[in-house]
Amino acid sequence: MSKEKQILKLRLQGCSQRRIADILRVSRNTVSKIFKAADQNHLEAEKAESMDDSALHSLLFPKNALLPVQVQPDYAYVHKELLKSGVTLKLLWEEYVDDCRQSQKPPFMYSQFCKLYNDYVNQNKLIMHIRHKPGDKVMVDWGGTTLPLYDRVTGKPCKVYLFVAALPFGMYCYAKACLTMKEEDWINAHISMYEYFGASTRLLVPDNLKVGILSHGKYEDPVANRSYAELAEHYRTALLPARVMAPRDKAAVEGTVGQLTSHIIARLRNRKFFDINDMNKAIRKELDRFNHADFQKKDGSRYSVFMEEELPFMQPLPSFPYEFAQWKTATVQLNYHIAIDYQNYSVPFEYVKKKVDVRYTKNMIEVFYKGSRICCHRRLYGRRGQYSTSSDHMPVNHQLYSEWDAKRFLKWAESIGPSTKETVQRLLDSYRVEEQAYKGSLSLLKLADKYSVERLEQACKIALTHFPSPRYKNIRLILESGQDKSPEKSAKPDKPNDDSHAFVRGASYYGGVDNE
Repeated sequence: MSKEKQILKLRLQGCSQRRIADILRVSRNTVSKIFKAADQNHLEAEKAESMDDSALHSLLFPKNALLPVQVQPDYAYVHKELLKSGVTLKLLWEEYVDDCRQSQKPPFMYSQFCKLYNDYVNQNKLIMHIRHKPGDKVMVDWGGTTLPLYDRVTGKPCKVYLFVAALPFGMYCYAKACLTMKEEDWINAHISMYEYFGASTRLLVPDNLKVGILSHGKYEDPVANRSYAELAEHYRTALLPARVMAPRDKAAVEGTVGQLTSHIIARLRNRKFFDINDMNKAIRKELDRFNHADFQKKDGSRYSVFMEEELPFMQPLPSFPYEFAQWKTATVQLNYHIAIDYQNYSVPFEYVKKKVDVRYTKNMIEVFYKGSRICCHRRLYGRRGQYSTSSDHMPVNHQLYSEWDAKRFLKWAESIGPSTKETVQRLLDSYRVEEQAYKGSLSLLKLADKYSVERLEQACKIALTHFPSPRYKNIRLILESGQDKSPEKSAKPDKPNDDSHAFVRGASYYGGVDNE
């Protein structure tokens, strides 16, 4: 997906220009330029997403246009109206949009409207009237208390961390035990949370944890790490970290999360767990008990409120869950491969010596150059040094050998004779990577065209008595000197002073084992 398309998609979600620039690591001038071009051409984000990258670029930049100035809402009036029963920010924004349309002036988007109201409240040191809409947001954090997980052998406990989440409208909760507080566990806990809810929310509200939010300055939009931003995009939710040093924002939710944590710990206090999966099964049981418990002061339960009032307003899940991905930068080697965890993956040879971005999951390797995906591979596991090579990535002069494999070379050698087969087998075994032996094997076998099948077989038989891994040059020198024609003499090692044969001069005369 091009940067232009990503910028327009984030704009549709209500992100500011500054925030988009931080997320995508582009200048604010670039973001502003694309905003202006989209407005000039009346381009909607939904339409942009379906367009080809080149077509989108051509549409956006035939000429430049100025961005019209939006009408500033009366936030003193907004704050006063919010005191009235049933009045929400969404309702007041809709009324504001209607007024703008009547005056034929552009309005702010809903997310911008809310942010400006938030700024007004902060500047005037007012208390914001928070109205949680059903199914609109989910708040996530690590629980303040850890759980013990015991080693099966030593019996020693280690700390296990509790991931907790809550829907603030009805306080429907989720919890999961994680071995660490690192990024992978954090992301996978979110995936499990969405599976538990069976839907996603418009907003995802984490605390300002480094595992998810890289920075959140007082006067700057928050910056999420790349994997966390990908997760949010996958579930079509917007990241909205809680304000720093603003306990009122999450007071009710934190109270409920504290109750859930205490409930789980108290119920499981007398049980010893040796497996994280067993622990999570027990936590799930207590979580369901907590969510299904009847309210004390009103009818129903957290579960009934969720099913009847929240779930209908939540977003459906994608067709497949998000898969945790890591990113790294790699330089394409001269053999047009990159190395990830000691395994090698091919890249189109045009990118040799270029720096590329690599996104890798448990199953897939994706390679990007300047934001565009250039290739992908299934991830390799097992012994180190394996190669995943696509023939399309090779230069033309390398593609010849991609049609061959060890089985084919050995079958050809066997048709010549057992000594030839053994020579080729030793040649293949002498290299760390099998493909490195293909050129030498092909050259060796082609000697039969020049000298005959019989002479090549005899030459290989002689070479095997003197070299642990005969090479092409060894065999060629034997054939050129005619030593294969008198094998009885050449095969006798008890004549060290006989200078009539090349073998008495040592392996170095023929290039030794290092000669191709």
